[in-house]
Amino acid sequence: MLETSRLCIAIFGVLLAGCSITPHEAVEVPATASQPAIAAPARDDAALAEEAKALLAQAETDVQRARAKRALWLKAWEDLLAARHAVASGDHDSAILHAKRASELAQLGLEQLAYPAVK
Repeated sequence: MLETSRLCIAIFGVLLAGCSITPHEAVEVPATASQPAIAAPARDDAALAEEAKALLAQAETDVQRARAKRALWLKAWEDLLAARHAVASGDHDSAILHAKRASELAQLGLEQLAYPAVK
């Protein structure tokens, strides 16, 4: 037992010594002309706009189906309005996000009709 405790103390000491070593200073390597700059991939705004409009149309359809069956959730309606506003303002990333969420929530509202009502 005494040897086990000595072994644990030795391991603890090695771990503690490894943690207390000061980090090396970062060496800054200047960029040379031979290294090409990495360019971010160009986003095709036209394709992004078309995707946003397509998802908005799908969300409109899903929300209207849920509304016709009286299964529309308020959050789905709010996300649809936010998607419409985002498309109108040109914020396509936000429009895609809100349209997907509106469509998903409308689908969940329709699926909820399959469950029995609570008494």
